[in-house]
Amino acid sequence: MDKQEIEFRDPVVKRVVNKFVDRSNIGFEKYGRTLDAERTGGHKDLFSYLYEVKGELMDEINSRGTAVKKREDTRKMAEANKAFSHYRW
Repeated sequence: MDKQEIEFRDPVVKRVVNKFVDRSNIGFEKYGRTLDAERTGGHKDLFSYLYEVKGELMDEINSRGTAVKKREDTRKMAEANKAFSHYRW
């Protein structure tokens, strides 16, 4: 894997790039091939892939992604458990 240092002026752009890199790593671990291999191998065209990535990144930016949902679910579970903490079992 090539590593490249980038200086970001905008923290939102930095988050988007980091999400994109993380998603790429997850995809490689899951499917065992890179985006280039997927595109050149005829598995998916670049436009379709970029459209899906755009949707995922916009969900994350707008706080609708899976990580945000998991955090909210965990917070709700903690609040529910707090309601029963005064009982002695």
